[in-house]
Amino acid sequence: MRFVKKNITIVLLMLLSLGVGFLLSGRAVTNVMAIASSEYETLETFTNILAVVRKNYVDDIKTEDLLLGAIDGMLNSLDPHSTYLTPDLYKELQMETQGRFGGLGIEISVKDGVLTVVSPIEDTPAYNAGIKAGDQIIKIETEFTKDMTLMQAVKKMRGPKGSKITISVKREGTAELLDFSIVRDTIRIRSVRSRLLENHYVYVRIAQFQQRTNQDVSKALDDLRKEGGEIKGLVLDLRNNPGGLLTQAVEVSDLFLDSGLIVYTEGRLEHQKQKFFAHAKKANTEFPMVVLVNGGSASASEIVAGAMQDHKRAIILGTKTFGKGSVQTILPLDDRSALRLTTARYFTPKGRSIQAKGIDPDIVMENTPRPEPQVKAPRTILREENLPGHLDRPEEAPEQVKGGPSTDDRTSIENDAQLKRALELLKGWEVFKQLVPKEKKSA
Repeated sequence: MRFVKKNITIVLLMLLSLGVGFLLSGRAVTNVMAIASSEYETLETFTNILAVVRKNYVDDIKTEDLLLGAIDGMLNSLDPHSTYLTPDLYKELQMETQGRFGGLGIEISVKDGVLTVVSPIEDTPAYNAGIKAGDQIIKIETEFTKDMTLMQAVKKMRGPKGSKITISVKREGTAELLDFSIVRDTIRIRSVRSRLLENHYVYVRIAQFQQRTNQDVSKALDDLRKEGGEIKGLVLDLRNNPGGLLTQAVEVSDLFLDSGLIVYTEGRLEHQKQKFFAHAKKANTEFPMVVLVNGGSASASEIVAGAMQDHKRAIILGTKTFGKGSVQTILPLDDRSALRLTTARYFTPKGRSIQAKGIDPDIVMENTPRPEPQVKAPRTILREENLPGHLDRPEEAPEQVKGGPSTDDRTSIENDAQLKRALELLKGWEVFKQLVPKEKKSA
């Protein structure tokens, strides 16, 4: 906050000096003065309000707290994903991209003023306690979360390892609030899990895109080849994967594509307009693929699914994805805090924006049906389009190229209808390939 207050002071002094400094510059300065004058009036209103609140509010309140609230309000007015990171939160975010951070292990967002679980992260305290995607967090300890900002809620749920916290959730089909007493822990996310489904047919699950995800996927494929022989089919599971690093989504896609565009981004600044391409492979990765997705598949997961779909490299199976088609950039500040700011939108190779729309699977299939709830009500799936202040989906860009249950490695395939169907498709693919005569080439 020293950085913020220091720079607000500098800005005000600069604006006050405009009346002296720009009088000598002639006609070209008139427009600058008009803009600066308008900004000064707005800043003057802000400082007046700040002074009135400091003097008249019922309780004594620190100026620093008021400024933090103003910053949070400003960023929350932009979209649900832009936020201010205190030095502690920024440090934890850096640890999170490495797969290790403190907390409960849930991906959350705010829908209609209610804190809502996007997805619990596998093998974390929240996941093991029974928290589910779509749960609305109504209370944290004794405090109601109505109209609580995302970062306020995050701060309240953070805490030292071993400490307990009680959260009360409203779940679809349940009339009463459900109380969960959870012990905080250091979250260590295992990005990649893999196993042999049958000889030659393999399963790889990505829980989150971290710094070494592409290397872990590559190693998993090598290990599976040694265990089960030549790979004839792969199920890539991205269900309930909330995303992660854009660069890792690109590199994972690059493992399975030989050429062409993977994803591109469009922002206001030139350096925010980027294109990412696939490269020729040295290893054999030409086997058929099925990619599993659902409403908890977001951001980086949608980049991979979109690239596989546009290049017709894999069949996408499951339910419609979350629909987060925006890119957040971390902008560090002088006091070791940072801004997490939305700076661009991303597009699939064929120019599709996923923002507030998501990826529609090639084969739409719900997972193993759940028992009917006691109170029958329409099921609401939280997606990007439901978030207040979400970015609008732009017009489709010009074509750039032509052309449920837990899903970890311990899950029985018999209890996972989507995984079972994916394996059937891969095996049928192999049978079909053998029945179709090979193309004859003339000399």
